[in-house]
Amino acid sequence: MKKVFTRPESLKRAPFHYCPGCGHSIIHRLVAELIDEMGLRGKAICIPPAGCAVLAYNYFDIDVCESAHGRGCAIATGFKRALPDRFVFTYQGDGDMAAIGTAETIHAANRGEIITSIFVNNAVYGMTGGQMAPTTMLGQKTTTSPYGRRSQVEGYPLRITDLIAQLDGAAYVVRTSLATPAKVMATKKALKKAFEIQLQGLGYTLVEVLSPCPTNWKVTPVEAFKYLEERMEKEYPLGIFKDTTKD
Repeated sequence: MKKVFTRPESLKRAPFHYCPGCGHSIIHRLVAELIDEMGLRGKAICIPPAGCAVLAYNYFDIDVCESAHGRGCAIATGFKRALPDRFVFTYQGDGDMAAIGTAETIHAANRGEIITSIFVNNAVYGMTGGQMAPTTMLGQKTTTSPYGRRSQVEGYPLRITDLIAQLDGAAYVVRTSLATPAKVMATKKALKKAFEIQLQGLGYTLVEVLSPCPTNWKVTPVEAFKYLEERMEKEYPLGIFKDTTKD
């Protein structure tokens, strides 16, 4: 009988620690599948965040270097410049990339560093208890915005993907979602293109993935995916924000 589905070689045989309904496990698998399919396992280097995916080295069977909180793009820059033949990517959450790591991220993109950033946006600080993140939406309740985020108090959601798309060094900037199986496959397609552009040395690439967080949203996994599509995708529209390969 022909085998049609199996664990990617780049994914270790270890149970995920993620909450039921969390999107990290889906994204991990997509990344691992692409590393296998593109023959990158021997040259890939992952830079995980401080956040829910901090233990990514327990799951990816490739070279991994943990970074200080928010410094993923700085660490990735060092690896890529010292080892230009390697495939280097950061894996970061919204608190890691869009809060403490905003400076490192924006300047790496502006310099056109030949790295890829995978930006997992669930609009909340997941690991530390569900606090308001830079990407928390107006009206969204968190442990530190119990009445809902208010623009006059906490400011507006930060759309860092939109900002990075304006930078000359950015070659490919896209926002996707895990809300449906079709959108999961579209996410894999976007990741593949970002990886290919890095291999071609064309500039910085960013894939933002809207991802559910049932635990901190206080909903069931099924409700979380519905919320992702009906609420988050309206606040953060999907699409390609920049693609220099089409110019």
